[in-house]
Amino acid sequence: MKKQFFGTDGIRGLVGEAPITPDFMLKLGWASGRVFARQSNTAGRSLVIIGKDTRVSGYMFESALEAGLVAAGVDVKLLGPMPTPAVALMTRSQNAEAGIVISASHNPFYDNGIKFFGADGAKLSDETELAIEAELAKEISTVQSRDIGKVLRVVDAAGRYIEFCKSTVPEGFSLRGLRIAVDCAHGATYHIAPSVLSELGAEVISMGVQPDGFNINEGVGSTDISQLCNLVKESAADLGIAFDGDGDRVLFVDGAGELVDGDELVYIIAMHRLASGTSDAGVVGTQMSNLGLELALREAGLQLVRAKVGDRFVKELMESNGWSLGGESSGHIICSDVTTTGDGIVAALQVLRALQAAGGDFSQVRAGFSKCPQTMINVAVKGRVVLQDYPAVDAAVAAVETSLGERGRVLLRPSGTEPVVRVMVEGQDAAQVARLCTDLAAQVEDILA
Repeated sequence: MKKQFFGTDGIRGLVGEAPITPDFMLKLGWASGRVFARQSNTAGRSLVIIGKDTRVSGYMFESALEAGLVAAGVDVKLLGPMPTPAVALMTRSQNAEAGIVISASHNPFYDNGIKFFGADGAKLSDETELAIEAELAKEISTVQSRDIGKVLRVVDAAGRYIEFCKSTVPEGFSLRGLRIAVDCAHGATYHIAPSVLSELGAEVISMGVQPDGFNINEGVGSTDISQLCNLVKESAADLGIAFDGDGDRVLFVDGAGELVDGDELVYIIAMHRLASGTSDAGVVGTQMSNLGLELALREAGLQLVRAKVGDRFVKELMESNGWSLGGESSGHIICSDVTTTGDGIVAALQVLRALQAAGGDFSQVRAGFSKCPQTMINVAVKGRVVLQDYPAVDAAVAAVETSLGERGRVLLRPSGTEPVVRVMVEGQDAAQVARLCTDLAAQVEDILA
């Protein structure tokens, strides 16, 4: 069956437009509650955890989901604003049947969405998502009054998660002497990340820590690091760390104010693990991972296997290969030997461990990695696009591939979270890559118009 609502990473869209409406969220809570109750192996009512980021519509959707869940006979615990990976953690530690995150991640405040975690702290299977959609097609009903769920607010969730993050580095690990600029995107890490780093000994200079419901990701965070770059240079910080709105992505800025992206961070962690004797045979990247990462890992004796874009697909391929490290260029990095899902703070600590082992020198830990020029252009579309339905797109891509020969690659991918088709061209000649990508994006725009 084809899914109607679930995309690459849950359900996401513009607030007020279907399906991101209060009435849909009420029914989604009810439908998912019925599915989770059926799946439960525990006696009594099932428990579902709800967390959210800082966007203003989170209040509305939290209430709607809560009402639907309790109507289905499910108990609810509310965490308030918490990073996405914290919800995954609390789902496991509270023995909940599922966790729900109300967030549109790196999108602006006027978008919102829903992500689910299963009892194991991992994203839901296709089968469970389809089961929820099947319930959504039914008329909503309420359990008997004696069976209605109850709601409790967890007041110490932030403290629990801070302690967990610190537990992912060895005892005695210290950031003392480091001056770190941190950009929390006015999002879900605003009250978490600065505390984790400062409690580990770092001097922290914070920005993006004053959420007002509307400023999440607005000119800040991992989607716009320009202010962080300036802060690093102006404050003479050793480095900068940027999170996205829901805290599952991380990017770094070096002491010179230059971006260190997700591919480079994965390489840094992989090389540290190789040097310390804890490396697997390879790393999972995605179709968007830079060719330079593949070549650098190969030179070190490690494989790079590419998954479809999306942390869920990265995790699945990691599991099938028995590997513990994977990630995306955007900074969504999974260290499955430490936690169950992409976690910006945990990944940042893994990078800081590698940096400390190298004497704090970014140039040293990146020395073996050289990026191939890559250009990506987002082509706006009106709705979901199946590229296979457009032979002219295939022909345009083939022409670019012929121009590149063996020196590069082309990738077209409809986004699972935004109404765009991502057009990417990669090769050895930066000018050629930029020109070919611009030309191809223009052709794709004309064809899909």
